[in-house]
Amino acid sequence: MDSSYCFPTSEHDITIRLRTAKDDILEATIFYESKYFIQQHQNSAKMHKIFSGKEFDYYSVDLHLEDTRLAYVFYLYDGKEYKYFSEDGLTDTYDYSVSFYNFFQFPYINKADILPMVDWMKTARFYQIFVDRFCIGDTSKDMGYVNLKWGDKPTPKSFAGGDIKGITQKLDYIKSLGANAIYLTPIFKSISNHKYDISDYLEIDEDFGSKKDLKELVDKAHEKGMRIVLDAVFNHCSDEIAQFQDVLNKGKESRYYDWFIIDGDKPDQDNVNYETFASCNYMPKLDTSNPKVRDFLTGIAVHYIKEYHIDGWRLDVSDEVSHDFWRDFRRAVKKADENAVIIGENWHDASVYLKGDQYDSIMNYAFTKAALDFFSTGSLDAKGMAERLNDLLARNSDTVNHMMLNLLDSHDTHRFYSEVSEDDRKFKAALCLLYLFPGVPCIFYGTEIKIPGGYDPDCRKCMDWDKADKIKDTDIYRLLTALAEIRQKYDFSNAYPVITTDESGDVLELRYIISDTGINLYINNTDKDVVLIDKDNCVEHKISAYETLIIVGGKALLSTLK
Repeated sequence: MDSSYCFPTSEHDITIRLRTAKDDILEATIFYESKYFIQQHQNSAKMHKIFSGKEFDYYSVDLHLEDTRLAYVFYLYDGKEYKYFSEDGLTDTYDYSVSFYNFFQFPYINKADILPMVDWMKTARFYQIFVDRFCIGDTSKDMGYVNLKWGDKPTPKSFAGGDIKGITQKLDYIKSLGANAIYLTPIFKSISNHKYDISDYLEIDEDFGSKKDLKELVDKAHEKGMRIVLDAVFNHCSDEIAQFQDVLNKGKESRYYDWFIIDGDKPDQDNVNYETFASCNYMPKLDTSNPKVRDFLTGIAVHYIKEYHIDGWRLDVSDEVSHDFWRDFRRAVKKADENAVIIGENWHDASVYLKGDQYDSIMNYAFTKAALDFFSTGSLDAKGMAERLNDLLARNSDTVNHMMLNLLDSHDTHRFYSEVSEDDRKFKAALCLLYLFPGVPCIFYGTEIKIPGGYDPDCRKCMDWDKADKIKDTDIYRLLTALAEIRQKYDFSNAYPVITTDESGDVLELRYIISDTGINLYINNTDKDVVLIDKDNCVEHKISAYETLIIVGGKALLSTLK
C-alpha cells in the first residue's frame, strides 16, 4: 500500500508509522511477515511514539527485511483492552488464515521507489540571494539601467545594480557565516529586477553579467566547498519570449500556439484570453502537458547542470505544474547529476510531490508560519509549538524531512526581524530553532545584519556592506557561526529530536541523541525565569525570560543572553 506512513529507506529497510488519536493508546505492536507466509508465521516489533501533535500521536518502527514483500497488522492496547488493527478496522481477534484479504501491505521494495538522500544536503546551510540587491561586482558595466541609489527604499520597478560578479567577490564572506550553499533568485534574461518573467532561458541577463560570470561563480564556489542552486521558472515565462511573440503574430498558425493555454485563435493581451501567472498578462502560463514544452524546459534544466555544473534547482510556483511534468523533469535532472537537488516552491502540504518521483524537498513555509505564530504573534505557546512542529514532521518521510529547506523569511515574505518587532532575543531564538530543527537551514541575505523590512519590495532592500564589513564584531555573527559548526560536526540527517516542553509547559524543548551525544535546545519565549530539569543529564538549568540555551554533551554551549 502506498502511504505517507509506510516508506522504504533502502532496498531492505522500511519505516512504518501509525497515526492514532492523541493519548488514545498506551502500546502499539506490529506483527509482520512476507505477504506469502504471514499465515504460517508472524514476527513482532514494538512501536515507539515518535511525534505527538495537536490531535494525533504517531508511532513508528524501522524494519530490516530479507523478503521485502511485506504484510503487517497492528496490535494496540489502550490500558483496558487489546485490539487488532487491519484493513477491516479494529477487531478483538484476527484470523491469519485468511489474512491475504485484509492485512496492510507494502507489496515489494523496488529500488526505483526509494528516495535517496542528496548527500551534500546532510550538512548544507543555505544563504539565499536576491541578485539585484546583494553586491555590485562589475563596476565597468553600463549602469544606465540603475534607478535606485544603493541603500534607498526600493519600489517594484527599482534596479540597484547587483550582479553575479558581486556574489563571486563575496563568497568568502558568505562562507564565513557558516553557509556552504547559495540559492539565487533567477538570473536569466528578463526586463524585471526579479527576473521571474524570463524572455530567454539560455541567456544570462546582461544586468547580472555573462555566461562566463556564471561559470566563474560556480567554479569558485566549488573550489571553496560551496554549492550553487538556481531558480527554475517553468510555470510561466515573459510575453517577450520568442515563442509567445510568434503566437501573438501568427495566432493558431504559429507552431508554438499549443505551448500556451489560449481560449481563441490568438492571445488578446487586453482581455487576457490565456492562462497567466496570477493575473499578470505579461507572464503567460506554459502548457507543460505539451511534450515539446516539456522537452524544451527539461533541456534547459539539464543544460545548466552539464555546462555550468550547478548543484540543483529551486522550482518556482511548482504546485501549479503537473505531476507528470515533474516526473519527467526529475528523471532528466537525476540522469544528468544524481546529486543535483530539486526543491519545490510549495507553500502548503506537498507530500504527494515528495514520494521519490518528483521533488527532493520543498521550501518549508509551514515551518515559517509556525515560527511566526510562536515568536511573532504569540498564537502558539510552547506546547502548541511543540505539537505544530511534530505534526509537520509527520507529514513526510525521514529522507524528505532531512532535506526540507527550512526558512524564516525570503524574497516573498516580510523580513522576520521586523515580524518580531526587532526583538533580538526572539530573533536569535528563532535562528537557533531554524538551525537545530530537522532539515536544511536557509537564511535570506542580510539576516546576519538584521535587515528589517515589510512585504515585497521592502524585503528586497540593498545589502548594507558598511554593516556587513563589521559583522565579526556582532553577536548574530557569533551565533550563526556557532550554529553552523554544530550542523557541520553532527549528522542531523539520521536523527529526530524529542520535541516537547519542560514540566512547567513554558519552555520549548528539542532533545537529540546524535552519535551518543546529547544535543538539547531550550527556548523560553515567556517573560518569566524558569528552572528546568535536564532529564538527559540529570541537572538543573535556570533559563531566564526570553533566553535560549543549547546544551551539547551536558555542557551549555550557547546562551542567547550572553
